[in-house]
Amino acid sequence: MRLSTAAVTAVWIASRAVLMLLVLKVITLPGPDVTTDVSVIYHGWYEVLRGGTFPQGDVTWQYPPVAALAVTSPALLPFFGYTTAFFVVACVADLVVFASLLAAGRGPGRRQAGAWCWAVGLPLLGPTAYARYDVLVAAVAVVGLLALLRRPAVGGALAALGALLKVWPVLLLVGAPRGRPTRVAWSVAAVAAALLALAFAMEMPGAFHFLTHQRDRGVEVESLGAMVFHVARHFGWEGQVLLRYGSVEFLGPYVGLVGTVSLVASALALGWLLLWRVRARAWTAATPADAAFAAVLLFVTTSRVISPQYMVWLVAVAAVCCCLRASRMGPPAVLVVLATGATLLEFPVYFGEVVGSTGLGVALLAVRNGLLVVATVWACARLWRATISEPRQAAERAEAAAAYEGRVPARHGPRPVVAGGTGAGGAAGRATGPAPHGERSATSG
Repeated sequence: MRLSTAAVTAVWIASRAVLMLLVLKVITLPGPDVTTDVSVIYHGWYEVLRGGTFPQGDVTWQYPPVAALAVTSPALLPFFGYTTAFFVVACVADLVVFASLLAAGRGPGRRQAGAWCWAVGLPLLGPTAYARYDVLVAAVAVVGLLALLRRPAVGGALAALGALLKVWPVLLLVGAPRGRPTRVAWSVAAVAAALLALAFAMEMPGAFHFLTHQRDRGVEVESLGAMVFHVARHFGWEGQVLLRYGSVEFLGPYVGLVGTVSLVASALALGWLLLWRVRARAWTAATPADAAFAAVLLFVTTSRVISPQYMVWLVAVAAVCCCLRASRMGPPAVLVVLATGATLLEFPVYFGEVVGSTGLGVALLAVRNGLLVVATVWACARLWRATISEPRQAAERAEAAAAYEGRVPARHGPRPVVAGGTGAGGAAGRATGPAPHGERSATSG
C-alpha cells in the first residue's frame, strides 16, 4: 500500500509539473492557445464581477451565479498576476481531488485505483485541464460524492454548491440510497441551492441572465450531433462554422433539427434515470457513485455541446467509482480515460482539422465520441444489471429453491417417533422397529 501511494504521488507531482509548464507556455503544443480563456475572457469577467454585477451583456457568460467565486478566486493570491494565480488555484483544486481520492482509497472495500485514475487521466487533457475552472468544480463534486456515501447532508450541500458552479453536480444525487439518506441529501441540497441563489440574486444583478444564453446555443463542432454535419460537408451541405456563445458551432440547414434531437435525447436520458431509480432493487456502497457516473455520461454524450473540459467531470466521477471495490464502472472508466487522451488530439492539437471537417479531424472526433457512446451504454447496462437484473434473478432463484424445498421432504431428516412406554403405547413404539443407525429409539435407554 505504501509503495502504491508513493508511486501514484510521484506520478501526480511529475504530471502536474508538466501541466504547469504547459499553461505557463514554457512548453507549447500545436493548435490554438487554450490559455487565452483565462488571460482574456476570465480576466475580463473578473474586472466586471469586482464591480458587484454579472457580465450580463457578454454572451460568453453562460454559468450559474456561484461561478463568480471561481472566476474571482485568483484574488486570494494578489502577489501573482491574474492568469498565473488562476493556474495556481487550479493546481490546488487538483491537489484537493487527488488527496481526497487517496484518503478514500484506504480501508475495507476501497482501493487506490481512484487516485491512479485521476493522476493519469486529468493530464491527458493537456493544458485545458488548468485553463478552465472545471477542475475547481471537480474538487467540490468529488468531495461531495465521497461525503454522500456516509454523510448525506454534507453531500447534498456540496452537490448544491457544485450545481450553482456548473449545473452538472446536481446529478451526483441521482444515486443517493433510498429512504432517509435520499430525503436528507435532497432536502439539504434544495435548501442550500435556494439560499445561495437568493443571496446572489439580491446582491448581484444578472445572476440568472446566463439562462438566456444557454437557450440560444447551437450545435458545437465537437458534439455527437455535429458528426452529421462534418460528414455532410463532404456531400455539399451548405452550412458554415462560426464562433458563437464562446464555442465554435455549426450554422445552416437542419442545425436546428439536430439541436432539437439532442434535447430530446437528453430528455430521454432523464427518463431512463427516473425509470432506473424507480425499479432499482439493491444498493451497494458503490451505487451512488456508479449512478452519478452513468448520469454524467448520459448528459455529456447527448448534449449539443461537448467541450474538451467536460472530460474533467467524467474523469473525476470515474475516479470516485474506481476507489470502490464494489463498483461496476471499471471498464467504462478506462474508456473515459482513453477518450480524454483522444480529446487532447482533437483539441487543441488538431483542432484546425476538426473545424475544417478533414478526414483526420473527423476520424479523431469519431474515435473520441465513439468511446464516449460505448462508455455510456456500457455504464448504463452495468448499473441496470447490478441494481435491477441480478437482484431480481437472485430473488427468483431463492423463491424457486424455497418452493422446491417445500414440495420435496428432506432425504435425511429425522423420522417421526411414537413415544414409548408400557401397554399399547409401548407395543406401538416397539412395532416401529429399531431406530436407524445413528439415531436413538424413543424406547431405548
